[in-house]
Amino acid sequence: MFIDPEHSADLKRSIFNAIVAPRPIGWISSISQSGHVNLAPFSHFNIVSTAPPVLIFSCNSPEDRLEKDTLANVRATGEFVYNFASYELRDAVNMTSSPAPHGVDEFELAHLEKAPGVKVRPPRVAASPANLECRVLRIVEIAPVAKDDTASHVVFGRVVGVHIGDQYLDAAGRFDTVKARPLTRLGGIQYAAPGPVIELPQPFRRAAEAK
Repeated sequence: MFIDPEHSADLKRSIFNAIVAPRPIGWISSISQSGHVNLAPFSHFNIVSTAPPVLIFSCNSPEDRLEKDTLANVRATGEFVYNFASYELRDAVNMTSSPAPHGVDEFELAHLEKAPGVKVRPPRVAASPANLECRVLRIVEIAPVAKDDTASHVVFGRVVGVHIGDQYLDAAGRFDTVKARPLTRLGGIQYAAPGPVIELPQPFRRAAEAK
């Protein structure tokens, strides 16, 4: 089977998402200029730089408004928080994906406790193993190609503050990702926790150790 996405409508979003998987979940909290808080998960999310630390997430245009509350908030305030989506918090993550009306506080909807930020206004998820406070670097629009496509906006955020639960730091002071158990997105409504973890030494180090 071959699909040409430039000349065919057969490349459904569900197929594309299921192929590029698993994907980390960007659980983003934001706040409007008037103080309305929003919390939403985005599966188009990742880091793009470590020096300086920069992450991205992408918003598709919703059907009921010009842009999602998250995008409107970060565009207006220039701030947001990434909250680590753990497997233990999967039900809350799923609840915050609800297409709630404008102005609804998803923290309250999912019964999540808020914790204050240090350098940004949006609150963070207190129960998350880690939170990254971010300031917006830029927002890039991806224009639609086909008539049925909607515009997407990629938000670049520079990390200006890091919160880590002490229980998720190992003896060397590193974040214990395995213990934190990140929730990942597959295709459709499928999610997954980490499977078996293996360690693969880098080839040049392996060769050096063999000499």
